[in-house]
Amino acid sequence: MVFRFVLMRLFCYSGADVFFCCSISNLIATIMLIIKRAAEAFLNLFYPNLCLACGEQLVKNDILCIRCHYELPLTAQYTQLENAFTERFWGRINIVTGAAMYYFLKESRVRNLIHQLKYEGKQNIGFRLGELFGKQLVLMEAYQKIDVIIPVPLHSLRKRERGYNQSALFARGLARSMGKICAEDLIKRVEYTDTQTLKSREARFKNVENAFEVTDKKKLEGMRILLVDDVMTTGATLEACGHYLLAIPKTEILFVTIAIAS
Repeated sequence: MVFRFVLMRLFCYSGADVFFCCSISNLIATIMLIIKRAAEAFLNLFYPNLCLACGEQLVKNDILCIRCHYELPLTAQYTQLENAFTERFWGRINIVTGAAMYYFLKESRVRNLIHQLKYEGKQNIGFRLGELFGKQLVLMEAYQKIDVIIPVPLHSLRKRERGYNQSALFARGLARSMGKICAEDLIKRVEYTDTQTLKSREARFKNVENAFEVTDKKKLEGMRILLVDDVMTTGATLEACGHYLLAIPKTEILFVTIAIAS
């Protein structure tokens, strides 16, 4: 900026030089753009910008390459109120609707994304996927009517270990593209529970049924709430958390996750 100001002062000293001044300004802007692109190209030699799903070189600054944008297994569940996602909650909890963005398969590119988000500190994955999915959800009437987006909370100890809540990152991205409020402090995890990975459906629910607490029930009265998590397997965590929200007068809940496991 200092370089640009000096040049402008050198060449722009009278009204007669306005056209020349504009030309110099455009020239400086062009030179700065060339320098920026050259610097980015140089950095790419040592720190290449790669697709976080497949590892291919990216042509623009994003987390996914064009091929993965089109080939990752999207579910399209959000287009129907009743779907394979909501079926897992039949007879267990009353939800308006729910959907996952992707199918979660072992040794898949979606698994790579989730693993990097949860265990390798790639926080931009959560936010960006939320932005992308939010653009689809906001087209559907059920999701247009939500009042607030709440991520499933991590216990404070686990959050300290990881440094962030991956579900909250996804929720923030959803909120950005949907134009909604993301509230991360209205429900908290009060029990530090074991990992759910190797547990049965019944054991998963028992593990988390007393794990949550709503911090401000009055604030959520009468609201339609979108509850967000990373991966849905049996749905035990969403179900347990959802029951606390449905205990608040006149609330409705919807569930959304990044992926659904088979």
